[in-house]
Amino acid sequence: MQTSHAQSVVQPSLPIPSPLSRQDAWSRTVRPLGAYAIQGVAVMDSALLVLDSIRGYLLKVDPATDNATMVNSCQVDNFVGATGLAVWQTSIWFAREENVYVCSLDNLEPQLFITMPYAVDGVAVWESTVYISSQKEGYISIFERQSRRLITRFPMPGVGAENLTVRGEELWVCDRLEQTVYCLDRATGEQQFCVLTPFEFPTGLTFYPHSESGHDVLYVSYAGEEPYIRDNPNNLEEPLELTFRDRTFIHPLYIQHHPHDRYTLSNGYLVEMSYAEELLPLEEVEIHKLEWRIALPTETHRQKILRIEPIGLPFTEEMQDGQRVAVFQFERLKSYERQIFGWKALLEVRGIKYALTPDDVDDVPALPSDFHARYLVDDDELAMDTPVIQQAAKEAIGTETNLLRKILKIRNYVYDRLSYSLTPHIDAPDVVWERGVGSCGEYVGVLLALARLNGIACRTVGRYKCPAKADQHHVPLEPDYNHVWIEFYVPGYGWLPMESNPDDVVERGPYPTRFFMGLPWYHAEIGKGIPFETMSTQDDGVDVSIGELAINHVRFTILGELPPSD
Repeated sequence: MQTSHAQSVVQPSLPIPSPLSRQDAWSRTVRPLGAYAIQGVAVMDSALLVLDSIRGYLLKVDPATDNATMVNSCQVDNFVGATGLAVWQTSIWFAREENVYVCSLDNLEPQLFITMPYAVDGVAVWESTVYISSQKEGYISIFERQSRRLITRFPMPGVGAENLTVRGEELWVCDRLEQTVYCLDRATGEQQFCVLTPFEFPTGLTFYPHSESGHDVLYVSYAGEEPYIRDNPNNLEEPLELTFRDRTFIHPLYIQHHPHDRYTLSNGYLVEMSYAEELLPLEEVEIHKLEWRIALPTETHRQKILRIEPIGLPFTEEMQDGQRVAVFQFERLKSYERQIFGWKALLEVRGIKYALTPDDVDDVPALPSDFHARYLVDDDELAMDTPVIQQAAKEAIGTETNLLRKILKIRNYVYDRLSYSLTPHIDAPDVVWERGVGSCGEYVGVLLALARLNGIACRTVGRYKCPAKADQHHVPLEPDYNHVWIEFYVPGYGWLPMESNPDDVVERGPYPTRFFMGLPWYHAEIGKGIPFETMSTQDDGVDVSIGELAINHVRFTILGELPPSD
C-alpha cells in the first residue's frame, strides 16, 4: 500500500511593495501614529523625536513610515502641556508654563533649568547656549548653559507663539500666528529672511540630515483642529453632525531664497483653475454684438502659467494695462440661448515673502509720471473727497514719512477701526468707515482711499483663493466667495502685495504681518488693476448686468506638490 504524503503548495510570490526610498521620504507628510497635538519636534538617532502635549508622549518617529515608538512610556505626566522640544547630545530640553526643564535620555526625570517671568513657548540648545522664546514677554532670551546666566536677548520677529531650532550660526524660528518661519543670525537676532509655511499653525521645526544628498531637510510640525461631518448612529432623525477633531502632522518646508531680488518662495503646488459662466438670464433678453471679457491669470514671481485653454467657446486674447484678458464674442445672443464658456488654467503657485525694510525705501525715486493719473485718483467711488475719509487719511500716518511705515500704519489704523463681515454689496469707504464693519472688498476700498490720499500708488488685485487644502490632491475644490486684496508701489522696486483683511485677527493688535508684502500659495492672481469681468454691446437699448445674465462656476484642483528647487 502506497503511503500518501501531504505536499505544501507554494504560491507564486507576489511583489511586495517596497517602502519609500529615503529620497522620496523627505517629500511626504509625516503623520505620527498616536499623536494629537505636536508642540515640538527634534532629531534623535536618525529619527524624529515628537512631543505630543495633550497626551504627554515623546514619540520616536520614522519619517518614511509614520511608525512611532514611545520613548517615555512611564513618564508621560511630566510632559503633559509641554512645548519647545530640543535635543542636545544626550539631553532633552522642553518648557512647561514658565519653566524650562532638561532631562537625560537615560532616566527622563526633568530637572529645572530656569524659571522665566512669563510662559515659555520655545527652547533651542546649541553647545553652551540656550535660547528661550516667550510670546508674552516678546523676546528671545539667550542663556549660558552651565552658569544659567542671561547673556542677551532680542525681540521676537513675529507676534505669535514661537518655537526655535539652531543650525550652525542660524537661529530658526516658526511663529504659530504669523504662519511664518524666520532665519535669524543667532548672535544678533538680525533677520536674514522669512518664508510663509504652506499650512496654518506651525508649532515646531527641526533640520533632519539627508545622508544621500548631503542636504538637511527642514521639517515643520503643525497642530490645530479641523471640522468634519460625523455620522452619529444614535441620532436617527439627523445622524450627520458638524464637529471638530485634532489635526497634527509634520511636513518638509521648501525654500527658494532670492536675495538679489529681495524675496523668498516656499512650497508650491500644481493647480488647475477653471472659471466659467453659465448663461442663465433672469429675464428674456436679446443682445447683438456682445463682447464679454474675463481677465486671465497673471505671471508673477510666485505664479507661473503653464497652459490656458478655453471652456465651451473659443476666445481671443487682448492686453489691458499689461494684463491678459479673454474676449468672448457673440454676434447675436438669443433670449433662449444657453451657453457655458470660460477658461481653464494650469498654474504653478507658491508662497512668497518680500524682504524690503523701511531703510531700503528712505530714499526712493519719484513715482513715474503716469502713475499719478492711474493710481492716486478716485477712480472707483472711493469717497476720497469726503471729510471723514480725508480726516482718516491724516490720522492714519501722523507725521510718518517713510513709505513702508506709512502703508503699514494705514493698514493697522484700518484694522483698529473695522471688523470683518460678509456684506451683500460693496458700500463706499465713507459709509463703511461710519459703520465700522466691512467685507474684504470694502476693506480694499478704505485702504485704497487712505493710501492714495497719502501719495502711495496702489491698485486692486484678486480674484479668488483656492481652498487651502494642500493635502487634498485630485479633488475638485470650489471656493465659497471671491476675494480681493491690494498691491502698493515702491518706486525703484515695483508692486508689493498686502492682504485686505485676513491679518485682522487680534482685537486692537498687535497684528501679524504674514501677508504684508507676502502671499500664501493658495491665492490666484488675476487681472491686476483692471476689472475682472466686463461686457459691452452696441445695443443702446440694452441695460443688463453680468449677474442678471449668468452664474459663474469656479473650481480648483490641486494636482500635486511641486518638488523642491535645487
